[in-house]
Amino acid sequence: MNDLTIGKVAAAAGVPVATIRFYERQGLVPAPGRNASGYRVYDPATVDRLRFIVRAKALGFTLEEIRELLMLRVDEQATCREIREIAAEKIAMVRKKIRTLQEMERALTTLSAECGAGLEIDECPILTYLSRKDDDD
Repeated sequence: MNDLTIGKVAAAAGVPVATIRFYERQGLVPAPGRNASGYRVYDPATVDRLRFIVRAKALGFTLEEIRELLMLRVDEQATCREIREIAAEKIAMVRKKIRTLQEMERALTTLSAECGAGLEIDECPILTYLSRKDDDD
């Protein structure tokens, strides 16, 4: 079984057919060949490539970053250091997002604590904060 239909590739990689077509349009998955009957058929290596993409996305890599990783993966001149640098950039971005989320949590916690159950709607600290003009910050 060298040639796979898109349905078989999707099942093996654990992705919807539409995802495979999207990745093809993005140039992350090579376009399939055709068999003697004219059906589109995929190389079994496509399943591994899709799994790679799915795992990279789960780690937060963008499609452009995944494209770069895929190119480095087959570049005989590439080194693990290059991959590590990409990962370090991703770690820094994740840490920045975590800090931003923590700031959001603190602000919401503070506003929620100020919001008394007996307050009228026009006294609600949360709505007041959200309604402030930019120069009030």
